[in-house]
Amino acid sequence: MHLRTSAPFPIRRALAACAALIALAAGMPPAAQAAAATVTVENQTKPTRCAEEDNVSLLLRGGVKRFTVEALQPGYIDRIAQDTTAPDFSGCNFDGGDHPTDPKHRFEPRTVTLHEDAEWRIVGMTLPVFWRPQQVPVEVDGTRDRGFHMIQVYRRIDGQMKEALVMYPSDGYWRIKPLPLARFGDGVYGSSMLLGPVRQEGRPVVNIRDIRIRTQPDIRFDLRFAGGGAARIRLAEVSRERTALDVRFSRPVRGMQPFSVLRSMYVAADNADMSEVRWHGSGDAGAVAHMQPLPDFERAPGVGEVRFGRSEPSRHNTSAPDIRYSAFER
Repeated sequence: MHLRTSAPFPIRRALAACAALIALAAGMPPAAQAAAATVTVENQTKPTRCAEEDNVSLLLRGGVKRFTVEALQPGYIDRIAQDTTAPDFSGCNFDGGDHPTDPKHRFEPRTVTLHEDAEWRIVGMTLPVFWRPQQVPVEVDGTRDRGFHMIQVYRRIDGQMKEALVMYPSDGYWRIKPLPLARFGDGVYGSSMLLGPVRQEGRPVVNIRDIRIRTQPDIRFDLRFAGGGAARIRLAEVSRERTALDVRFSRPVRGMQPFSVLRSMYVAADNADMSEVRWHGSGDAGAVAHMQPLPDFERAPGVGEVRFGRSEPSRHNTSAPDIRYSAFER
């Protein structure tokens, strides 16, 4: 009986090994290796003296269909005595509100609770002024609406709803952060991301045709892009350690068009939402093999994982998270 019950397992292992050898002999990698991918990261940051201006653009290119993006607590989180989150317009040519160069499209402001249960709340918000006129249809568990400039996702912790994600349907931006440590109140966002086929239209954007949000069994956003193709973006984890998104495209964003852009702010190493790029390639051992300060970083091909963050506390948005991309697949 022992031989009969245990025999299939070594047989299956042998068959799998044979299949891998046959694939290698035919010039094709085994399935697990074929799924892995690397990307190219390129820096198009422009200098600024304004701490409220997104001057950082880090482009990710490569024919990937799936990846993970996470917001992680900064490595110095335990050293923060005072979390500085107030706006700083000291080096800016504006003092709040809309950027002076932005178009101004006006709307009837409103706030709508799109979903709420014991654990989650999803809110849609229309702002009085926004820089783009697009009004993207949004459906949440079968209920349809449109015209929201922000969709906010909250998770309950310690009896309170705390925001962990906000996405902007009209221009395709996303911001994520871990649930805040108890001493930090609501916490603060830092860098933002574009997820999908990125285009330049005054600034980098992703044009979205429509959005479907499902709350069971997990919260996920199903997007259809205006130029074709689609994405499913699932909240894989929302915790005090990280907020993680599992991103899957219906088809890769090919050629030189970025599939994601990280947008952020950098004035100086101690006044930035991100100030360093850390990455490793598919052949590098360890979690991080390379690190460069943002002003020195130009381009990195063959990247298997990249983290945009800070080693030293910033005097602005001090607790803002690092952003890490990983698990790229073809």
